[in-house]
Amino acid sequence: MARRIAAGAAYGGGGIGLAGAAVVGLLLAEAQLARRHVNGNGEQARVPHAEGRYGRAYDAPGTPGAQPLRLALLGDSTAAGQGVRRSGQTPGALLASGLAAVAERPVELRNVALPGAQSDDLDRQVALVLANPDLVPDICVFMIGANDVTHRMPPTRSVRHLSAAVRRLRTAGAEVVVGTCPDLGTIEPVPQPLRWLARRASRQLAAAQTIGVVEQGGRTVSLGDLLGPEFEANPRELFGPDHYHPSAEGYATAAMAVLPTLCAALGLWPAEEERPDATRREGFLPVARAAAEAASEAGTEVTAAMPTGPRGPWALLKRRRRRRVPEAEPTSPSPTSPTGV
Repeated sequence: MARRIAAGAAYGGGGIGLAGAAVVGLLLAEAQLARRHVNGNGEQARVPHAEGRYGRAYDAPGTPGAQPLRLALLGDSTAAGQGVRRSGQTPGALLASGLAAVAERPVELRNVALPGAQSDDLDRQVALVLANPDLVPDICVFMIGANDVTHRMPPTRSVRHLSAAVRRLRTAGAEVVVGTCPDLGTIEPVPQPLRWLARRASRQLAAAQTIGVVEQGGRTVSLGDLLGPEFEANPRELFGPDHYHPSAEGYATAAMAVLPTLCAALGLWPAEEERPDATRREGFLPVARAAAEAASEAGTEVTAAMPTGPRGPWALLKRRRRRRVPEAEPTSPSPTSPTGV
């Protein structure tokens, strides 16, 4: 199914349904109830402002303004950091701080993610990121897909927009890491059978996103952890007040999954970590199979390997070790700013 979705996205195919028409009425009714429950529990639709320079301690003495790495975040509310109060708790700040520590260089963070965004907003976000040709990011991180599922965007269309965004950024010279669609089947207010269908739809989209991104030269990290098994086991700790967006601990969990791939894409990870480890079931697989495995196991990275083979393009599947990312402290006071939902 993921291969069919990705192929439809690449060649202009139509939407592929993920639920039968017989249950649409029930699902819509349950979705409205769940959305009402989520919105009623949220405290405020505000996102801490986290843009700026991280890792100033790594500026060379006597040479203030040393060339920083440029990191950009694109996507929806999870990329923006909705659900936490402090800028240092957002995924952008956590990743910028962690990247600065690994690279021992300052990192300039830009975040153009928009709460409520679907994949058709990525064209606008990429245009913002590439507006200045002299400031093309070294690496871009996407977190996108949840709103595509909840708003029933055809998955072929969703993947088409994401693939086009990745292609534009790769052509401009930026590395790209995509956190694929999280597992929406663990959101507390969502009842059955909507929960089962949401899990199935989000995993199918995550696998199709992986195929589309890898074929454009990007890397993916499965973010089932963002709303996945760890969240299901610890919802009070890993969900925020609205029971939908992650808490500070939840964003730290997601950042731990993404940071190793971020560093690997920039050539900053130890060489021994780049070799497949058979004991962790890592290795080279046809890209569609690698995508399916990644969608079912959160924290799994997929990157392009051989361009083609007897069963199509191949990819390297990695299950990187997670390392704790400390909360990032902003380099200067950053007021929170309201955003759209």
